[in-house]
Amino acid sequence: MSDNSLDFEAAMSRLETLVAQMESGELTLEQSVAVFEEGVTLSKQAQAALQAAEQKVKILMESNGELRAEPFVADRQNDAQ
Repeated sequence: MSDNSLDFEAAMSRLETLVAQMESGELTLEQSVAVFEEGVTLSKQAQAALQAAEQKVKILMESNGELRAEPFVADRQNDAQ
């Protein structure tokens, strides 16, 4: 994740705030587009965090029946496909 990334919980909290702002109907078109763009970025960050957590759990579960923690490596996810 980049330096501007939030952790999963912070990203979800910010997304909830953005949704509330958009649902209020008080934003201009330009503001709505900017909020939507931020939401898309946050959504991608949250999805990446979920995928990383899922991969870590998968690694833990697939270690020959032994629960053994291994560091998550992004390239490993691509190798598994």
